[in-house]
Amino acid sequence: MSATAGWFECDTRFIPGHFQPGMLIDLALGRGLDSHRLLRGTGLFYEDIVAGTARLSPQQWLALIGNVRTLPAGEDIGFLLGQRSLPGHFGAASHAFAQAAHLQDALDVLIEQRAQLSPLLTPRLEVDDNRLQLHWLDAYGCGEQYRFVLEASMAAVASATRWLSGERLPWRFEFRQAQPRHIEQYWVHLGDALRFERPRDSMVLPREWLHRPWPGASTIAAQGARLESQRQLAEQRLHSSLLDQLHDYLLAHIRDPLNLERVATAFGLSPATLKRRLQKHGTHFQEQLDLARLHVALHLYEARGYSNDAVAAYLRFNDTTNFRRSFKRWTGQSPSALRQLLGWAPG
Repeated sequence: MSATAGWFECDTRFIPGHFQPGMLIDLALGRGLDSHRLLRGTGLFYEDIVAGTARLSPQQWLALIGNVRTLPAGEDIGFLLGQRSLPGHFGAASHAFAQAAHLQDALDVLIEQRAQLSPLLTPRLEVDDNRLQLHWLDAYGCGEQYRFVLEASMAAVASATRWLSGERLPWRFEFRQAQPRHIEQYWVHLGDALRFERPRDSMVLPREWLHRPWPGASTIAAQGARLESQRQLAEQRLHSSLLDQLHDYLLAHIRDPLNLERVATAFGLSPATLKRRLQKHGTHFQEQLDLARLHVALHLYEARGYSNDAVAAYLRFNDTTNFRRSFKRWTGQSPSALRQLLGWAPG
């Protein structure tokens, strides 16, 4: 029996062209990029986007982003797109986000409605006794456009939560990448609480902000919009991505013996078909398994204070040396070096 109820892939057309893509087109046209150059190679027509009839696949959305990135001095475009993206104009989903009582409610809507509100990156919330972490995972194989999409996604959450809360939340932004050349755009749009060459792309905040009431929220309006957005989600069959569902499956079975054949069977696919579909998204099975193991290891270190031996045993490594070697391959650093960098307790 399949482990899923269907999924979207990188060539599935489900992204409304007149929402986030339309915002990006308006930004690019305002910078002097003509519509023909802007849509070149995307298979899209400007008239269809204006008419509200176009539906883009992630591949087309990423091709559009790639064209926009050819703009000279366009390092701020991703951040500006993000600032316009949430709550957005997605009907009930946007209304539910805008009427959220506090940050927890808003993030719940964002995660639940990610096919509309965050179609290219998947937000995942992790909360421990002291802080919340909003992690971002590539949902469709963004490739060279990943950094642009991440900048937009982080700016969207930072801007929307500032507007809805009435104050600038003290987010800390952590990036896997090295510090970019256009760092001044990060300072302008995200602030100076930036950390680069970290193990995950995350937004971090003290837990006390999670349930702090937001002014102007309407509990009744929010509940009605939330129910309507859930109904629409089911009616329109807006599924999560193949990579999302694979990540969930791997996390749920991380302590089991996992290989391509077993997982393919769980998804109702042949190993060759699953391998081919992952290649289409610019990844492969071992990379996705390593990603799931890394996220579990980081959680065990940060939230539970596990030692290297305990993490290795939890993940069913034969010995701690093999685990350390794998961890360094995942992150570029040994567990002890990363522990020192991030201030974890000794292992």
